[in-house]
Amino acid sequence: MSADIVSQQIADTQHQNQRAPRRGWWEILPFTFGIIWFLIAFFPVLYMFGTSLRPLSDYFTDIPWLPPSHPTLENYSSVLASDFGLYFMNTVFVTVFSVLLIVIVSLLSAYAISRIRNRVTQFIFNLFLVGLAIPLQATIIPIYAITINLHLYDSLYALILPSVAFGIPLSVLVLVTYIRDIPRELFEAMLIDGAGHFRILRALVLPLSRPALTTVIIYETIQVWNGFLFPLVLTQSTNVRVLPLALWNFQGQYTTNVPAIMAAVFLSATPIILLYIFGRRQLLSGLVAGFSK
Repeated sequence: MSADIVSQQIADTQHQNQRAPRRGWWEILPFTFGIIWFLIAFFPVLYMFGTSLRPLSDYFTDIPWLPPSHPTLENYSSVLASDFGLYFMNTVFVTVFSVLLIVIVSLLSAYAISRIRNRVTQFIFNLFLVGLAIPLQATIIPIYAITINLHLYDSLYALILPSVAFGIPLSVLVLVTYIRDIPRELFEAMLIDGAGHFRILRALVLPLSRPALTTVIIYETIQVWNGFLFPLVLTQSTNVRVLPLALWNFQGQYTTNVPAIMAAVFLSATPIILLYIFGRRQLLSGLVAGFSK
């Protein structure tokens, strides 16, 4: 009896396989195009890393898209000996404090705008939205004048304040959109329990807004880390130089030494590349979740 059941199951499986539609070649096109796009997008990073390992003498003789024939770390030693560590720490300092202030101010502002709906908060929200339309280049002269009057010129704090000012509008927009989608019943339940605004913010809004906060942190970190115009205009001394401006000076110092320039670029881009690799899912989920509920 069991043999008949097994035979019947085998026959049913074969019948289902015969009825199953065959996959056409067009169904693998998205996967193929994805692989091709990945290779095209990743090639500049691979070229940058491979070139940074070439001696200057091999740069003009090796085939660019092949691995270096005589790999060396001499270019990295030259870059690290040129105060690269100081520039790296300056960039970390500016980025950490800027992003921290952006997150704090944006979260508090977004909570107030989302929960206290009146003309004042609506006006403040519209004011933040206007900030999205103001180009950075159009404000550089007023920012320079304000920095001089505040006696912050040629300091790292001169880079933090404008970075925070230009990072808040988009962060507020993302957080407001996300906080408004939190069910009202949850807020009402905490209010009934006697919770104040700061407790609601800490126990309810902060945990549920983690995807949006992650999005803001990753995006603003990339923006501040790669900022070039503010360091160029608001700083002058070598001891307050950040990586984007340092790379520009490296280009002038090692004009003919392309491998050394590639080594400096690779070192400065590695933290951002790693941040994007490990945080891209949170970045995309935060953006999609905030605007699709």
